Amino acid sequence: MGFLDKLKAGLGKTKNALMGQIDTVLKAFVKIDEDALEELEEALICADVGVAASEEIIEMLRERIKDDRLKSRDDTEIAIREIISDMIGEGEPLNLSTTPSVILVIGVNGAGKTTSIGKISNRLRQEGKKVVVAAADTFRAAAIDQLAEWCRRADVELVKQTEGSDPAAVVYDAANFARNRGADVLIVDTAGRLHNKKNLMNELAKINRVIDRELPGAARENLLVLDATTGQNAILQAKEFKNAAEITGLVLNKLDGTAKGGIVLSIRKELGIPVKFIGVGEKIDDMQEFDAKEFADALFN
Repeated sequence: MGFLDKLKAGLGKTKNALMGQIDTVLKAFVKIDEDALEELEEALICADVGVAASEEIIEMLRERIKDDRLKSRDDTEIAIREIISDMIGEGEPLNLSTTPSVILVIGVNGAGKTTSIGKISNRLRQEGKKVVVAAADTFRAAAIDQLAEWCRRADVELVKQTEGSDPAAVVYDAANFARNRGADVLIVDTAGRLHNKKNLMNELAKINRVIDRELPGAARENLLVLDATTGQNAILQAKEFKNAAEITGLVLNKLDGTAKGGIVLSIRKELGIPVKFIGVGEKIDDMQEFDAKEFADALFN
């Protein structure tokens, strides 16, 4: 099964939640009036599209009604699909313009940070890139061992120290290792501790200073890993992390197990941060760079 087929299958619950509720509302009304628009807005919010994004979609529909462009239920459904597709926007590729480039991976424990690093490493290696991973989440029990197993599966090199080591010291070793080995990409795992923002900020600042000193001018990505099954809670996490670090992109995991894939719209509207990777399974090849057209096709077709 190709990734697009996996994506279509994985987004089945989201498609049913989103388009199913919209279809139910449209069937209940002879014409699209204010009552219908209110019902549609509620349906969008229930599908985890988010309040702000739902309001924008409804306002755009209202404008089309004023322009007399929506003459039937089919017209309205087509308009909703067009508006949502436009709101999803285009994906942005990783900035890997230097050798090495650095990807800092951030996220709360349980969001799938370790598996995401393994899957991204595997994709980059398959593209012909030499990847080194730094095990800088040194405080969570078994984090290093789990990362080591994913690196083994991805066939990439891991730089680690013992549990409880200084994360910045691991990054120092990894930066020098990556430079000496001529690696294309250094991926850094970080501790997923959001409950103490000050500690998180201090730790990330220390890691960033090491990277700036050891790999000056390196292209940088700060990827935040989110669990799609948590819906709007994922948005709250993203807002908190955005305040603590300069997030350049999101990794949206577990889209295959949720009806809450509508948060892609909410993320775009409320945060303005591009989704760079999506995951639709547990296997090492079940992650791909976000393609807006593929996502919209899987959601609507």
